[in-house]
Amino acid sequence: MSKIPGQGPQTLPQQLRAPLFRVDEPVVQGRPLLKSARVPLFGDTGIWDFNGVIRRPANENVGTWRMRFSGKLADPYWNLLAREMLMILMNPTHEAVLKAGISVGSEGVEVASVSNNMSYMRGLLDWAEENDLPRYSDQWTAVDLRRRIKSMKGSKAYRPATICSHVALLQRMTAIAPALSLPWPTEDLWPGKSARTVSQYVVATDLSTPVIPPQIWFPLIKAAWAFIHVFSSDVLRAGRRYQELQATAQSSVAGKEAELDTWLADPANNIPVHFAADRPAGQLPEVNWRLMALNLGVKAERHGGLFRPGAVASARRRAKVLQAVAEGRVTHQGLIENLAEITRPDGTRGPWHPGIDPYDLHRLRIMLRNAAFILVIAFSMMRDSEAQEIIRGSVVEHYNSPAIASTLRKGNSNLPRKHWWIAEPIAEAITVAEAVTAHPERIFAPLHRKNDAESLDGVQMIEAFVTFVNQGRDWSGLEQIPGGYVRPHMFRHTMAMLTDQFAGSEIALGMQLKHFATRALANASTLAYAAADSSWAEHLKDSIEIAKFRKLKELYSLHKSGKPIGFGPGAERVKDAFDQVTVSVRAKGGGARVEEDFLRKARIPIRFGTLNNCTYDGTNPAGAVCLEDAIVPDGHTGPLDERCRPDRCGNSMIGVEHIPIHDSHRRTQLKLLQTPNLPKCRKEVITREVKRVEAVLDMAKESPA
Repeated sequence: MSKIPGQGPQTLPQQLRAPLFRVDEPVVQGRPLLKSARVPLFGDTGIWDFNGVIRRPANENVGTWRMRFSGKLADPYWNLLAREMLMILMNPTHEAVLKAGISVGSEGVEVASVSNNMSYMRGLLDWAEENDLPRYSDQWTAVDLRRRIKSMKGSKAYRPATICSHVALLQRMTAIAPALSLPWPTEDLWPGKSARTVSQYVVATDLSTPVIPPQIWFPLIKAAWAFIHVFSSDVLRAGRRYQELQATAQSSVAGKEAELDTWLADPANNIPVHFAADRPAGQLPEVNWRLMALNLGVKAERHGGLFRPGAVASARRRAKVLQAVAEGRVTHQGLIENLAEITRPDGTRGPWHPGIDPYDLHRLRIMLRNAAFILVIAFSMMRDSEAQEIIRGSVVEHYNSPAIASTLRKGNSNLPRKHWWIAEPIAEAITVAEAVTAHPERIFAPLHRKNDAESLDGVQMIEAFVTFVNQGRDWSGLEQIPGGYVRPHMFRHTMAMLTDQFAGSEIALGMQLKHFATRALANASTLAYAAADSSWAEHLKDSIEIAKFRKLKELYSLHKSGKPIGFGPGAERVKDAFDQVTVSVRAKGGGARVEEDFLRKARIPIRFGTLNNCTYDGTNPAGAVCLEDAIVPDGHTGPLDERCRPDRCGNSMIGVEHIPIHDSHRRTQLKLLQTPNLPKCRKEVITREVKRVEAVLDMAKESPA
């Protein structure tokens, strides 16, 4: 066997050559590394652990950063092939890769893509085994690989987007095959076709992210704000009291019987018990032994030694406590008194919680964190990953307004610090989150430990909060939050949609969403996020009116720039109205916001249609052909769409977008006239239709605009 210095011998019989990389070569090259990073080596055949090597987003768990060559990838053949593939894709500009004549771009794949590619490879190997393919790729052909994709297309288990990713991997494998030490089919699988074309994956122009329905949005946001603004002070106060008790508590129970007698002798002292709404009548409440131990200066975890029923002394102390319970000297107020009072839907007024004991305290601290997370992602429009990376002291002043300062790392860890403007309530939510976190830096982190490697699941935080709120409504007085599909990224879309209903919001949205375009701060993604949703029509006046005004703004912008907006008498009326708006704006010396206000006040009557736009004015209906000699149904107002005559009506506006439709219709009718043996009556109908459509097209030819 041949041997290249530093690379080791070729040990597999199928190997064509030695690998391009040395066994002691780091798999991460040309990227910023964390301090004291232990970079995996190409020769590591079991695990490539990127934790502590490359910065991991806060919302990613440790497991996603640890790549295991297990299962079929533990086989020496596939293990080597997988390591070579990943090494090349992670380091496409490596000197050895370039010398081999391989070009797969200049940017290496991210760690998340490494994990995906390993998953795709495992899926391919499972499929190959199920379909009786040879064990190794040295006997595979391009036909076999195309069969793999064909089988995925025929299965309902795979979406086009998923198939596209698998196609892309196979295409990359074909591209890098000449540099692999093990055989892989080198024939171009789909000559001249992209992965999207092969997989028939069409990227939708509309944003696929749904909005949160208003029936969920309002009670969810109200509940989160109640936790932050009303309930948090009690939770934090209970936390401070618990820390005080823990700080003075001891492990020893010596001499505690005398202290218990003294404590019970004071009639102001009551036995702490657990609250149970479903406790049967006549049944004594359950003593909160952990809190009782703290009241006597004993650590909560030592409550068994203080009140254990088995030992004589502890059993005697336990009996004294239970006697006090039987006498009715009980309380479920927990660690603190005087909780904030609220008014419940049934009109009753009282504390928002039955009593905060140490167990409740832990759960409530988690809910405060979750409530703060919900408010931040809702009103800052930050992504889940961006919100989870907020650190202590991130609330700053940015251009005289409060903002969250964070480091945006979307594909590049060297990007500068960005800012998300926030309102004072969000700053309050972040302050509360800082108060409850146990992490030295991150405010959204697990509360049970300070391990920096721990991550949170945004979906689970939202679901846990909803469940907790709904379970405690009898005391908290909060609204029921309906069940439904709610994900962190949906808050971003919902708030963008709501914000867009205010004039001048588009540029601000682009900045807040961090969507930048070359010529403007708002690009197509921003517009997609801001698009109104029909489920919110009731709360946003009416979705049709919103869409109509957006279209009207587009027409006004075209008219200002001297471009045609339409043809016919209706178009002329709209142009005159636009000109009046322009004159008014100039007189005021206003900008875009004043311009939009005047456009709203102008109340230009227009209905956008498929074949034309109607400028019917209900205050002056004269000239509406559709109403001539018509029987108007009872209760109907406005034009009769089914009687519309774009060629004759004085309200008709033929838009630029309508011309191709009418032109196509004209050509279709002319073609029908050429039909042999066409009945005379039919010919007259078609001829009349041709004249109508030509009258419409003549408007465009004659119009000066």
